[in-house]
Amino acid sequence: MALSDDEQRILRQIEQELQNDEKFAQAVSPAGLYRHSAKLVRWAIVGLVVSVAALVFALRVHFIAAFAVFVVMLALLAIIERNARAIGKAGIQDVAGAIRKVRADVTRKFD
Repeated sequence: MALSDDEQRILRQIEQELQNDEKFAQAVSPAGLYRHSAKLVRWAIVGLVVSVAALVFALRVHFIAAFAVFVVMLALLAIIERNARAIGKAGIQDVAGAIRKVRADVTRKFD
């Protein structure tokens, strides 16, 4: 079914507004789509490193405390795994490319 002239005009207006919206463009860019998952993975890795230190300390205190820290570590690993799957291979390449672009821009500013 073909669109009427009025519907086509409205569609062109919507497309034009979306092209001019910077915030929307960043949100749907390849780097923007994976930004949230990448951030969660980074924080989960930091939490995992901290929990390893907490595990060593907890082993000196009580084995139940160590077990609780171990359960937290398993939860962090599950978060990392789930978000890494969400990002996928293409997402990792997009995020890496965005990071390289930002680094190149920063080095150009200081040169």
